[in-house]
Amino acid sequence: MSRNMSNAGNLSASAVLPFKISVLIFIRDGNGKFLMIQRRKAPNKGCWSPVGGKLEMATGESPFECACREAFEETGMRLVASDLHLFGMVSERSYEGSGHWLMFLFECLKPIENLPPEIDEGQFAFFSREEIDSVFIPPSDRSLVWPVYDSHHKSFLAYRAQCGDGNAVRTDEESMLSPNFEER
Repeated sequence: MSRNMSNAGNLSASAVLPFKISVLIFIRDGNGKFLMIQRRKAPNKGCWSPVGGKLEMATGESPFECACREAFEETGMRLVASDLHLFGMVSERSYEGSGHWLMFLFECLKPIENLPPEIDEGQFAFFSREEIDSVFIPPSDRSLVWPVYDSHHKSFLAYRAQCGDGNAVRTDEESMLSPNFEER
């Protein structure tokens, strides 16, 4: 495990904002293209993003349960915990100036068979990893989330990011580069 705590002291002063917990699920089709949703609602309105949503904390929902529920609600996919690999946790302070987020990042090990129909949350499309770099995605996804996917989707990474000034900056990191993870 590696740690980078060089900027930990810079995080002590942060705005008092609500804290939200969410999941993002990186789902691919049989050709390896990623399923993305163009969000109609905040956060990330108008941006393309992986499928996901907020934990139902009042019911004690776990991140794995949330990922399974959100995958079903948004795509119709029926998943169980063993269909998912948790590869990251990202803590974003002052995201869009409206709240602090703790995101659990999951790779879906089960491919999706068809493009889901449009829902209230937005419309879906498949993109290659290269195409994602050229579509409208949230700035923190471009600078932090997708690079974490690229380097750790078969391992694990946890980091904190300061997002208050419009730029997402990774500040602390813990990673496991050699996990006991076998691809299905």
